[in-house]
Amino acid sequence: MGLAIIFGLVAILAALGLLRSLKIKNLLAAGFAFLTFAVFGWFTVMTVLDVIVGSGGSTGH
Repeated sequence: MGLAIIFGLVAILAALGLLRSLKIKNLLAAGFAFLTFAVFGWFTVMTVLDVIVGSGGSTGH
Protein backbone atom coordinates (compact mmCIF):
# COMPACT_ATOMS: atom_id res chain seq x y z
CA MET A 1 0.00 0.00 0.00
CA GLY A 2 2.97 2.30 0.55
CA LEU A 3 3.89 2.13 -3.12
CA ALA A 4 0.31 3.11 -4.04
CA ILE A 5 0.59 6.19 -1.81
CA ILE A 6 3.82 7.24 -3.51
CA PHE A 7 2.27 6.64 -6.95
CA GLY A 8 -0.74 8.70 -5.84
CA LEU A 9 1.55 11.59 -5.03
CA VAL A 10 3.18 11.21 -8.45
CA ALA A 11 -0.27 11.30 -10.06
CA ILE A 12 -1.15 14.50 -8.20
CA LEU A 13 2.09 16.14 -9.30
CA ALA A 14 1.44 15.00 -12.88
CA ALA A 15 -2.01 16.61 -12.76
CA LEU A 16 -0.45 19.85 -11.59
CA GLY A 17 2.14 19.60 -14.36
CA LEU A 18 -0.61 18.97 -16.88
CA LEU A 19 -2.45 22.11 -15.85
CA ARG A 20 0.73 24.16 -15.89
CA SER A 21 1.78 22.91 -19.33
CA LEU A 22 -1.68 23.55 -20.77
CA LYS A 23 -1.57 27.06 -19.33
CA ILE A 24 1.65 27.86 -21.21
CA LYS A 25 0.47 25.87 -24.29
CA ASN A 26 3.28 23.31 -24.26
CA LEU A 27 1.48 20.39 -25.88
CA LEU A 28 4.34 17.87 -25.76
CA ALA A 29 4.70 18.34 -22.00
CA ALA A 30 0.92 18.19 -21.63
CA GLY A 31 0.86 14.87 -23.45
CA PHE A 32 3.53 13.33 -21.25
CA ALA A 33 1.90 14.73 -18.12
CA PHE A 34 -1.46 13.31 -19.16
CA LEU A 35 0.00 9.86 -19.83
CA THR A 36 1.80 9.93 -16.48
CA PHE A 37 -1.37 11.00 -14.70
CA ALA A 38 -3.42 8.32 -16.45
CA VAL A 39 -1.03 5.43 -15.73
CA PHE A 40 -0.12 6.29 -12.15
CA GLY A 41 -3.65 7.43 -11.31
CA TRP A 42 -5.17 4.22 -12.66
CA PHE A 43 -2.73 2.10 -10.67
CA THR A 44 -3.48 4.07 -7.51
CA VAL A 45 -7.25 3.88 -7.89
CA MET A 46 -7.23 0.16 -8.65
CA THR A 47 -4.90 -0.59 -5.73
CA VAL A 48 -7.11 1.33 -3.30
CA LEU A 49 -10.20 -0.43 -4.64
CA ASP A 50 -8.48 -3.79 -4.22
CA VAL A 51 -7.65 -3.00 -0.61
CA ILE A 52 -11.20 -1.82 0.14
CA VAL A 53 -13.22 -4.37 -1.83
CA GLY A 54 -10.86 -7.18 -2.72
CA SER A 55 -8.44 -9.29 -0.78
CA GLY A 56 -7.48 -6.54 1.65
CA GLY A 57 -3.96 -5.83 0.42
CA SER A 58 -1.13 -7.71 2.06
CA THR A 59 -1.86 -11.40 2.59
CA GLY A 60 1.32 -12.16 4.51
CA HIS A 61 3.41 -13.75 1.76
